[in-house]
Amino acid sequence: MAPHHPLDAYQRMRDFAQSPEPMGEVVKGSVVPAVALSFVVQKHAARSLHYDFRLELDGTLKSWAVPKGPSLDPADKRMAVQVEDHPLSYGGFEGTIPQGHYGAGTVIVWDRGVWAPLDDPHTGYANGKLSFELRGTKLQGRWALVRMKRRSGERQEAWLLMKERDEHARSRADFSVTDAEPDSVLGVPGSKPAKLKAARVISIKTAPKTTLPEQLSPQLATLVDAPPPSGDWAWEIKLDGYRLLTRAEGRRVQCFTRNGHDWTAKLPGLVAAVKALKLKASWLDGEIVVPGANGAPDFQALQNAFEAGRTEAIRYHLFDLPFDQAQDLRALPLTDRRERLQALLARAPNELLRFSQSFDQAPAALLESARHAGLEGLIGKRVDSPYRCGRSTSWIKLKTGLRQEFVIGGFTEPKGTRAGIGALLLGVHEAAGQLRYVGSVGSGFDHATLAALRGQLDALRTSEPAFLNAPAKAGARGDSVPIWVEPRLLAEVSFAQWTAGGSIRHAVFHGLRADKPASAIGRETPATLKVQAITSEATGRSAQVKPESATKPHVARISQPAKPSPRITHADRVIDTESGVTKGELIAFYAGAAAVMLPHLKNRPTAFLRAPLGVGGTFFFQKHSQGTELFGVTPLDRALDPGHEPLLAITNAAGLLAAAQMNVIEFHTWNAVAGRITCPDRIVFDLDPGSGVAWSAVREAAVLLRGFLADLGLIGMLKTSGGKGLHIVVPILPRLGWGVVKAFSQAIVQHMARVIPERFVAKSGPKNRVGKIYIDYLRNGFGATTVCAWSVRARPGLGVSIPIAWSELNDLSGPAHWTVRNAEARIATGNAPWAEHAKSRQGLAAPMKKLGFDAKAVR
Repeated sequence: MAPHHPLDAYQRMRDFAQSPEPMGEVVKGSVVPAVALSFVVQKHAARSLHYDFRLELDGTLKSWAVPKGPSLDPADKRMAVQVEDHPLSYGGFEGTIPQGHYGAGTVIVWDRGVWAPLDDPHTGYANGKLSFELRGTKLQGRWALVRMKRRSGERQEAWLLMKERDEHARSRADFSVTDAEPDSVLGVPGSKPAKLKAARVISIKTAPKTTLPEQLSPQLATLVDAPPPSGDWAWEIKLDGYRLLTRAEGRRVQCFTRNGHDWTAKLPGLVAAVKALKLKASWLDGEIVVPGANGAPDFQALQNAFEAGRTEAIRYHLFDLPFDQAQDLRALPLTDRRERLQALLARAPNELLRFSQSFDQAPAALLESARHAGLEGLIGKRVDSPYRCGRSTSWIKLKTGLRQEFVIGGFTEPKGTRAGIGALLLGVHEAAGQLRYVGSVGSGFDHATLAALRGQLDALRTSEPAFLNAPAKAGARGDSVPIWVEPRLLAEVSFAQWTAGGSIRHAVFHGLRADKPASAIGRETPATLKVQAITSEATGRSAQVKPESATKPHVARISQPAKPSPRITHADRVIDTESGVTKGELIAFYAGAAAVMLPHLKNRPTAFLRAPLGVGGTFFFQKHSQGTELFGVTPLDRALDPGHEPLLAITNAAGLLAAAQMNVIEFHTWNAVAGRITCPDRIVFDLDPGSGVAWSAVREAAVLLRGFLADLGLIGMLKTSGGKGLHIVVPILPRLGWGVVKAFSQAIVQHMARVIPERFVAKSGPKNRVGKIYIDYLRNGFGATTVCAWSVRARPGLGVSIPIAWSELNDLSGPAHWTVRNAEARIATGNAPWAEHAKSRQGLAAPMKKLGFDAKAVR
């Protein structure tokens, strides 16, 4: 008789206390036959060497043992003996199975990637012929698995694995893939380096086109008891809300819960916001929340919003993009999908749609800070992981305390002045499916909730308890007669502990859940992650690393990191083809320059120039938060820029590096600090040369402007722009408003253009400044910004804007004299060229009088 559970045979044959193999589980809802699924080939040096060929289908890995291994020669028909289904988590397993255990020997991941069925895979599997395309590191193109007629006495079904004739086929006489490529694609320590480095099978450009599926099951996280190795993981805040997947195809936008319930009609504001993105064919994944009084998600407020039909306060925090523009992105690494998602949201910023930022700090420290902030916990995601429908260990969750859903099986009458109910009686399902009573919850309710709950519970009243171990008395004091209800409603409850008898203590109610079925609720038990090999995306090498200890959670408060150490994704990606500079080099530069750059960023609203595709790609300029949640990047008071989302400020080195990790190349700052936003504390003159202006003329122009400023009694400091010209910065006392300061700077520029018209113009525009220099005074208006000192410029060559002394001007080879590649030595000089004047603020009354400028006329 066939096992009733797909992994029964697999789990029955192994002792997981001794074998390093993953126990695994069936990943429900993972079947989307029209698109690519995962495959893996593992080289297994057991009693006899063979190759295990595995295809993802129906939430497990269908598996065949191929004694001779795959062949690229269509003339070869390789025997493939079908063995038990393996869990999806087995696809990343490498290690040694101990002697005396089933399959004893060494296992490596010889190849992996995705497979796309060429016909209905369920029909093909049932009929004994699977036709498919492989997109792996070593195996590619069209293949077939054909089942042979079972002979008398055969215990296992035999199939044939065959390569189809296409451009990837090769004669075995010329090439044997198993002989030529014997090693792991993961580069396990101790083995020979893989000749083919573990590479992405699919890129954004080559992700397969597909028909957008009507339904999609979300990827779910596994609860664990301690952080895993942190080097290959990204961490997000575990939001206290409802999971929501959104299908967008043109003007048709639909919102679904994790169980497929259509909530489109309940969320008109979010639907409109997603429509504004003008998506061709996409699935978005995220969590909807309502911010509470302290800004943290408030689950009860979210539930109240739905009950009252007032959903305008709901925010949609998006964290993944499984499909986009009719492309299946699920096989791509997480970082690729998230970068595309972030660029997508930037096209039509909306305060209802937020990008869920990730953090790079140690998870133990993040978890401790989340605990102090009253947050539920963290979600960890492997940065190189594909999107898997269903639960897997590539997404995990760490909780700050005990909290889960319970089935409501009854309630008690209120006592004293309390109305509605006294307590809810809670249960969880056992493995056999029976509902077991685990205690009650009588706190955490407000008056409106008590009244609403009573109405819902009265409609479900029944005479018989659903609990296997129904109590005779219950409630907070254990002295109330239970009133039984049908077990349909779910309560989200936090509690102090599980007792030895299996009951919960000190429970607090947080709200009802409507996005999960009651039958799925059992006691949550965190798993323990084993030591595993973590592969560096930048190098392809791996190292054995151990999980961080759960007994030492407080490493550092995340608001004050001892040493920023961000996770760098795509470190080897070239972001500037002219210089060959990689993203890793850019972040390394900012790490080295952080100490000298932070004084220029301190307390100043800062705008980001993001370049997801590097120099030469599409840029977007971000001045406001737009849902940005980066550690070390602080949203400022909304009152500083009324009518907009909060401005941003870099608070520490971690914020600078986190922004660079999110593809920010340039940092632009205001001419005022946040504490005194109405009065600028500096004037900036940007010397912008037109076509045909030699660099020597730009240097002479800077000297001329410096001289005129000195005649007015003003001292100007100099820096390279890193782009085309030079910047002169005049520190001033923050006493006058933006309008006056801007008008005064304009008057200076107009004077220079009038006195020396052969060199200067006072009007912008390329036609006006041919052969001349435009001194840009518009940098001095409210909300205007100038590239910060030590910022890299998103231009070919990646020049850097660096403070210099006037005595150094003639030694400069150009406005990009320093670049990412040669600026390291300059960091030692730091801000010394400005030290004498940077803090010497100058009043403007006397300079205005000398120029004949009437400030009162501006007011």
